[in-house]
Amino acid sequence: MRIPSTLVEVLLVLALFCCSPWTVWSSTTLCQQTNEEVRPHSVSITEFGAVGDGVTLNTKAFQNAIFYLNSFADKGGAKLFVPAGRWLTGSFDLISHLTLSLDKDAVILGSTNPEDWPVVDPLPSYGRGRELPGGRHKSLIYGHNLTDVIITGNNGTIDGQGSIWWNRFWNRSLDYTRPHLVELMNSTGVLISNLTFLNSPFWTIHPVYCSQVTVQNVRILAPHDSPNTDGIDPDSSDNVCIEDCYISTGDDLIAIKSGWDEYGIAYGRPSTNIIIHRLVGRTQTSGIAIGSEMSGGVSEVHAEDIQFYDSYNAIRIKTSPGRGGYVRNIYVSNVTLANVDIAITFTGLYGEHPDDAYNPNALPVIEKITIKDVVGENIKTAGLIEGIEGDNFVNICLSNIILNVTSNYPWNCSYVKGYSDLVQPEACEPLKERIFPGHCSDCYYLTNQIQSSNSQNRGDIRG
Repeated sequence: MRIPSTLVEVLLVLALFCCSPWTVWSSTTLCQQTNEEVRPHSVSITEFGAVGDGVTLNTKAFQNAIFYLNSFADKGGAKLFVPAGRWLTGSFDLISHLTLSLDKDAVILGSTNPEDWPVVDPLPSYGRGRELPGGRHKSLIYGHNLTDVIITGNNGTIDGQGSIWWNRFWNRSLDYTRPHLVELMNSTGVLISNLTFLNSPFWTIHPVYCSQVTVQNVRILAPHDSPNTDGIDPDSSDNVCIEDCYISTGDDLIAIKSGWDEYGIAYGRPSTNIIIHRLVGRTQTSGIAIGSEMSGGVSEVHAEDIQFYDSYNAIRIKTSPGRGGYVRNIYVSNVTLANVDIAITFTGLYGEHPDDAYNPNALPVIEKITIKDVVGENIKTAGLIEGIEGDNFVNICLSNIILNVTSNYPWNCSYVKGYSDLVQPEACEPLKERIFPGHCSDCYYLTNQIQSSNSQNRGDIRG
């Protein structure tokens, strides 16, 4: 091996030794292997009078089938099978120990009559509907206080037929906040897999106040001009794994949330231990976003093996004075971008407030954000990183980022402090200080990797 001939080369080698990931997290260590639970009891929706012609309303059939299957909840659970066909329905509730399973040619269609989507109370961590004061429409597929719930299929489809809701949004004729496609509240042990979700009226998959949630191998699609059709929004939830998904919608592909201003602060349930692996997608807003509703706190987010193309933002943190809460210990790595307007965006002045009772002095804490191993072609702006005056975002660490940027001003940074190594174009002034040698411990997860590397190397030597 050639001995480095200059001090610069020596420092680069040492930097790579100290701060690069010698060990890489994998889905086998982060996300537990999930298999569809075998249920001892199974029925078809057709046994309850459902007609799959795309015209007949089958809400009662779904409700009656699930009511019947509830008697098996303590006997190993049950499966409701939806065969090939187009099954029109309004909102219906799931139960514990249930598998909702769709045939590959099955399509569950959301009713286009808003009266088939009942109005329910607002979430306590939001204090009101997200769009309007008061209640909100219940999601098409809904559950609360559940355990062991599976929504799956052989790439069957759940279509919210959201265009009527989008038009009402644009026409300002909504009476209540639009419904999600799937929402599970206060639930544990949730698996959503092997399905296509289309045209949600609002956010598509919304686990809120949940634990142990896995979303695997799903496609989520909506037109790029459809308003607020987020893909997957973990909200005040923990131990969430999202992997092997393709998402192309009109808003954030994934948005991690935890409540809105004073209501989220009072409710106080963070989103934590969120794993995102092998996500591909495109959007006119953001690929992976945190916020803007993050008042209960967001931490321990790991996103790896990400590909975004033909999109506006790739990685984004959104917050505002009045939010309170925190975003910390975020690690994003192995990201590939193509035709993206802004690779990295932090926005400290984002979004509206639920009412006038919010505290403008409740400032968010944004710290220990690591973004590394990013490549991008045809990127307009490398980073727009804007904190809050008097509330700097700190320990922002960028490592091994190479972007082909078309702008003459690749970075715009204010009210931030952090470090960088091996970043092209060169990072903005507040982030220019080198990670190595003095700031590895200030950068989230890099120290963990050093310890893992050293342990592994000692084991190799002993062997």
